Amino acid sequence: MKRRDSLKYIAAGALATGTLVIGCNPADKKSETTTPPPDKKTGLHRYEDEKIYEDEVEKMPDFFNAHEMATITVLADIIIPKDEVSGSASDAKVPDFIAFTVKDQPRLQTPLRGGLRWLDLQCLKKYEKAFKDCTPQQQIGIVDLIAYPERAKGKPELAQGVSFFTLMRNLTATGFYTSEIGVKDIGYAGNKPNQWNGVPDDVLKQYGLAYTEKELKECVSFS
Repeated sequence: MKRRDSLKYIAAGALATGTLVIGCNPADKKSETTTPPPDKKTGLHRYEDEKIYEDEVEKMPDFFNAHEMATITVLADIIIPKDEVSGSASDAKVPDFIAFTVKDQPRLQTPLRGGLRWLDLQCLKKYEKAFKDCTPQQQIGIVDLIAYPERAKGKPELAQGVSFFTLMRNLTATGFYTSEIGVKDIGYAGNKPNQWNGVPDDVLKQYGLAYTEKELKECVSFS
């Protein structure tokens, strides 16, 4: 099974149960039962204190430098590449999501920066260039070493890379499958009202019943 397909099935289940969550601090849960109106700019439903907090995070200095962001973009697109159904991770602005998340959750900064550095060091040793400057084949070769934890067991020299890639994969999947592109990719429609087309004709005939002309005109919609 392709990496992307695996992530898609995981994301579909997580969206259905509401468990795909890596993002803003969930420290205080809302007690209100009413949903706030959508933000005019983003269309998202946000409580006022959430909007204020998000604005504060957005204004924080960027954590990653340009080289690190370029590496994150390449790696995210390896994890979720563009296909015939939808765009890639970078098309869904996953790098921006990760850049925001590390400002929102500083505990992720050291593992991610350390992992990016580990990735570059491995490529410098093997190919004499940074990960982002390697050929696609060389990049996949390095990724394959750390993308499968079971295969890397017993290889302590890969432990940091495996931990880093697992974190990157989780962030990439969360960012992608909570974006408009990702939601469309798995065909998640959310809760939608059904259109009832009335009792089937064979059931009505079975019980000797039939709709009146008025019922057909006013109460039952066939399509």
